[in-house]
Amino acid sequence: MTTVDDAGRGGNQANAGVNEESLRMVSSQPIGNEPISDEELRPQVLDGFIGQPRLKEQLQLVLDAARKREVPPDHILMAGPPGLGKTTLAMITANELGVPIRVTSGPAIQHAGDLASILSSLDAGEVLFIDEIHRLPRAAEELLYIAMEDFRVDVMVGKGPGASSIPLTLPRFTVIGATTREGMLPSPLRARFGFTAHLDFYPREELEKLIERSAAVLGVTLGDGSAQELSLRSRGTPRIANRLLRRVRDWATVHDLGVVRPDAVREALALYQIDSEGLDRLDLAVLHAVVKSFNGGPVGLNNLAAMVGEEAETVETVCEPYLVREGFLIRTPKGRVATGKAWEHLGLTPRDDVSKLF
Repeated sequence: MTTVDDAGRGGNQANAGVNEESLRMVSSQPIGNEPISDEELRPQVLDGFIGQPRLKEQLQLVLDAARKREVPPDHILMAGPPGLGKTTLAMITANELGVPIRVTSGPAIQHAGDLASILSSLDAGEVLFIDEIHRLPRAAEELLYIAMEDFRVDVMVGKGPGASSIPLTLPRFTVIGATTREGMLPSPLRARFGFTAHLDFYPREELEKLIERSAAVLGVTLGDGSAQELSLRSRGTPRIANRLLRRVRDWATVHDLGVVRPDAVREALALYQIDSEGLDRLDLAVLHAVVKSFNGGPVGLNNLAAMVGEEAETVETVCEPYLVREGFLIRTPKGRVATGKAWEHLGLTPRDDVSKLF
């Protein structure tokens, strides 16, 4: 429950600083002067959304059934790594239903009253999109439980012994939550979503189609093989693919290129220190440290972070997921170990005991 006084409080504190991930060209997080998602590259309908074919079928069924019954669909949870299209799918859902969408995020809601004011202003059928929903405060989560299930908000009027609770009935609406860490969602909140959409990393073939579509929207003419070169460096993430495409567009503009050939893509991204596997400066620094300074490992996280001059959390959350997923590093009880693929990528000969392991 929340009080009337709480409902009047709001505001969002500015970020205290900028982390390493937000400065990386290949980060799937929004950076600097770029918007969270370039509106001109975002499709408006589900048929225009490239990739995630099984998820699209499931979501289309949910939306079609809701339209036929003429009721808002069940609450939807979008789960998956950043940059794969959770926000885009939420916008498409509202557009397909023909209803407004209210956008907020978990960190922006400081108190339960902030959420109560948003919920009490929703219209019938409206979509409430909560990004990073796993970061909601505990009091706001409990308020959201009741709102999602019973469509009401309990407001406390007065204080002390004379305080009373007044239930406010809400019109039926749809919550779409987006999370990059589904495991951090409390079970009661997760159970209130009628449909959970899991987004996976894109195969390179689908990324090529997405890059070609984005290039057409941006007015960039790509030569044969250019989309493939970009897809190889995009780490399976559409947001990164679009970001790299914009940097290639800058290169083509400065060099007066009418058609962007694969060699131009390679030259442009080499300027930003992005290699053929999508590894950037920080990724390569981690691999060089493990291979050259620690002879392939194993090496502890703190020692590795000190060697590359970064915080341990940055190495663990920014670099390691991609390096492990692509088979450059493995995690062992004794520490991080470089695989044979890492040695070969750096142009070095693996240790005998390393080559035997793989």
